[in-house]
Amino acid sequence: MSDLLRRALGETIRIETVLAGGLWKTHADPSQLENAILNLAVNARDAMGEDGKMTIETANSHLDEGYAATHAEVKAGQYVMIAVSDTGAGMPADVMERAFEPFFTTKPVDKGTGLGLSQVFGFVKQSGGHVKIYSEPGQGTTIRIYLPRFFGPEEATISSERAGNPAVPVTETILVVEDDPRVRASTTDAMRELGYTVIHATSGQEALEKLGDNPGVALMFTDIVMPVMNGRKLAEEALARMPKLKVIFTTGFTRNAVVHNGVLDHDVHFLAKPFTIEQLAAKLRDVLDAK
Repeated sequence: MSDLLRRALGETIRIETVLAGGLWKTHADPSQLENAILNLAVNARDAMGEDGKMTIETANSHLDEGYAATHAEVKAGQYVMIAVSDTGAGMPADVMERAFEPFFTTKPVDKGTGLGLSQVFGFVKQSGGHVKIYSEPGQGTTIRIYLPRFFGPEEATISSERAGNPAVPVTETILVVEDDPRVRASTTDAMRELGYTVIHATSGQEALEKLGDNPGVALMFTDIVMPVMNGRKLAEEALARMPKLKVIFTTGFTRNAVVHNGVLDHDVHFLAKPFTIEQLAAKLRDVLDAK
């Protein structure tokens, strides 16, 4: 679809595709899928105006029981993920909540119907999938489509067991910095289930205060996009005070969107939302055990 998208978006919008190898099969109507991606691209163009960058990514993904518990319509399992990210104006929380409603639009009368997202939502639901928006005003938007993995007659469903406590007891203390209360609660619960001591903060400033009160913190797990002080600025301040502190960044925006757009450096430790407890456990140990 690259040529079609370039024609639809115009010459001033840059397009990058990051397509993973070994993608699983999924069962969906090809023309409706193309139409959904085109709708997302046009929405991205309108959010960016005359200049910007759109990134399309694909990957295999697993939505676990913890994620499904906080999203009533989601069945835990394996999915093929398609993400469309832009560097546009972003959405405030009240707009995100209504973005998939039929006939809801923020577009002026002469700027199209604004019905693209509701059509995407309908297609994804019809296909048994899930769609998720991550957006912040002034920071752009990522919309992820999850289509269920298709198992042919000769393929067996691969089950995924929740990770219990690690075989080797852990002793480290972790600081979780997250402004979304639901995500903060699920993350801290998962880390405690893995055996870590966890403290948490709702903002960058509170995180610096918690680090001052808890000098034994071994790792900071911080959201990138937060109001007032973002995760990158927080990490710079924290490392200036505690040079040995380990840092893992997380966000609902895809890695390529935040790295390639200059939000993060290439060599940082990063875990994209949503993540499974197995992915979280592996990332924490990789970073904490690194010399």
